[in-house]
Amino acid sequence: MAIRFPAVLSNAKQIITKHQQVVPKGHIPVYVGEQADKRRCVVPLSYLAHPAFLNLLQRTEEEFGFNHPTGALTILCTQETFFSLTSGLKC
Repeated sequence: MAIRFPAVLSNAKQIITKHQQVVPKGHIPVYVGEQADKRRCVVPLSYLAHPAFLNLLQRTEEEFGFNHPTGALTILCTQETFFSLTSGLKC
């Protein structure tokens, strides 16, 4: 009896792909919110050059340094503030 590895690997790949959260090319995932209530958002890389967004990143650096508890970039502000800021960006 032969084992079909390609079929087994194909199924494993589908399972892994389902559980991964895909980030489109040219975007970066960030976590936004207070300590207890964080939300994952995906923003375009062009936001990184905007002065208002850079201000948020500088505040985040002062708070966390380079040690982010979630393992990803965490922006220190309320979700409402973040969404109002990013909705006004035209990058």
